[in-house]
Amino acid sequence: MTRRSRLQVELKQTRPFRSPAQEATLGILKTADVLRRRMAGLLQPYGLSGQAYNVLRILRGARGKPMATLEIASRLIEQTPGITRLLDGLEVKELVRRERCREDRRQVHCFITPAGLEVLRQLDPEVDEAEAAWSGRLSGAELEALITSLEKVRAGEP
Repeated sequence: MTRRSRLQVELKQTRPFRSPAQEATLGILKTADVLRRRMAGLLQPYGLSGQAYNVLRILRGARGKPMATLEIASRLIEQTPGITRLLDGLEVKELVRRERCREDRRQVHCFITPAGLEVLRQLDPEVDEAEAAWSGRLSGAELEALITSLEKVRAGEP
């Protein structure tokens, strides 16, 4: 009798996977869900979604320089067609501000506000702790191998 993988046990799957690729795909999806739920738990007290948090981090990385809405959308970890709605919500919470570009009125520039920076400042240690909790289970070499493997999986993506 073949030993069931941990993923088979977690999914209560009695039959073997069709292939190692199927098991790897499901393992990535299951792991992403675990990490996403942990992050959602950290963000919930701040009234933020994962995507909203991602927008704030992108804008913090701009270091006070204006960033166009479409540029933010292109950098999101999870692509969303609703970037305007996402920014609307952050603006209502006064975590971002937007202004029309003077040179090209079709463009809207976005900036993180001091309140947005403060939310990230408060979240940073919590996020670091959550990342350390899972990454501490892997050696440095294993983390590098994981990063390289995930890069190979994403290599064909736009």
